[in-house]
Amino acid sequence: MIMDQIVLFSYILSLTVLLIFASHGFIMLYYHRKYNKIAHNSKKGDQFDQTVTIQLPVYNEYYVVERLINSVCEIDYPKDKLEIQVLDDSTDETYELAKRLVEEKKKEGFDIKHIHRKKRTGYKAGALKEGLKTAKGDFIAIFDADFVPKKDFLKKTLKYFVKSKIGMVQTRWEHLNEDYSILTKIQALALNGHFVIEQTVRNKAGFFINFNGTGGVWRKECIEDAGNWQDDTITEDLDLSYRAQLKGWKFVYLRDFTTPAELPSEMNALKAQQFRWTKGAIETAKKMLPKIWKSKLPFRIKLQSTFHLTNNLVFPFILLAGILNVPLVFIKNSGPYDPYFNIMSVFVLAFISSFLFYLYAQRDVYSDWRKKMALFPIFMAGSMGFAVNNSRAVIEGLLDRKSAFVRTPKFKITSPTDKLNNKNKYISAIKADPSAFIELILAVYCFIGVAASIYFMEIAALPFHLMFFLGFSSVAAMSFKHAKLKKGN
Repeated sequence: MIMDQIVLFSYILSLTVLLIFASHGFIMLYYHRKYNKIAHNSKKGDQFDQTVTIQLPVYNEYYVVERLINSVCEIDYPKDKLEIQVLDDSTDETYELAKRLVEEKKKEGFDIKHIHRKKRTGYKAGALKEGLKTAKGDFIAIFDADFVPKKDFLKKTLKYFVKSKIGMVQTRWEHLNEDYSILTKIQALALNGHFVIEQTVRNKAGFFINFNGTGGVWRKECIEDAGNWQDDTITEDLDLSYRAQLKGWKFVYLRDFTTPAELPSEMNALKAQQFRWTKGAIETAKKMLPKIWKSKLPFRIKLQSTFHLTNNLVFPFILLAGILNVPLVFIKNSGPYDPYFNIMSVFVLAFISSFLFYLYAQRDVYSDWRKKMALFPIFMAGSMGFAVNNSRAVIEGLLDRKSAFVRTPKFKITSPTDKLNNKNKYISAIKADPSAFIELILAVYCFIGVAASIYFMEIAALPFHLMFFLGFSSVAAMSFKHAKLKKGN
């Protein structure tokens, strides 16, 4: 009896936390409606008078570095006002390829430099900081290796620096390989929630937003005034964004101008990326939230910043809910707990909030939004399946366990006809980590919940048991499958 009560209390606690964070989607949709018609001011005409440095941080990106350099050199901007820095920390064949490409572009008249560090001190933050020491530009544009900026990128972004306190302009990510696989389609749906709704709403409502690490332009003075790039978190972009806005700098987010990029096409690379983003956000929250709450910022900004930086705390509670789901089926059918389960029905609001949030994110920018939203149940299952990976990231972030900046490898896979196993020679050394075995065990465990729900005719609980089972099993299966590809099998 006592154990049953502990399980019930823990489950209700988990659902309460999930409800609080998920229901924040209702607030985002409220602000979305309220500020939807607000437009950012911009300068008229082409802007050719500013000197711009484009930084390209690269680390072992053999497949995409040529595409990156070529696309950057095609940007429509006067060569005498443009500097390009290839910040190359590579330790493989990428180094020689990048060096050769830079020499070729120099002969074409570009002011382009190949800056190579033998020691990867500070990872990406260290590379950006090193390049900034010699950067000529008053404005710094940054593109990761998997991005393909449009020719009018600088013309479209620089005109929004209408005031001296505007420190950064961020563009929305577009997905080059969204239709490659179910994995990339789900990623696109998830990212659109952030880029279409969250970033837009926060910016227009006057809340803090973040530079997304790439696809944006900084005022060099802003970077330096905010304390430059720092490597004490593994989300240096989020960290600098908050430090800059605390110093009074303003950001502009452009929802309707996009910068194409390649999504991870391989599960273990995606897990490494999600781990980095999740852990880095927790590290940044620990670093910045005390400063935010001690500042003179309005309460509404402090509160929204807290939600923004801590929303990854949901993952341990998703995991706990998934584990407790199974014994709850038996508890419900063996004890006098019906009133508790009747109260739990209120938690369906969390599902409704999430659904509406992503619905508006797709509907605002895509004509085929109905087709994309058909994937929502799979997206929810995938979010549950990532609970082990991301819970570990949350715990490490809370415990201040430092880890390396693990890159997200890309293979220039943009078409469904491209084959991942044709890239064996350069596939990342990321392996299926132990979490894949835990996910597999949890998949079997959650299947017990599926069977029990059917046996006891708990039809209302069955969809959630199925999503946990499908989430853990699919994430584990793809982790092992893609790890096998890396061995050349």
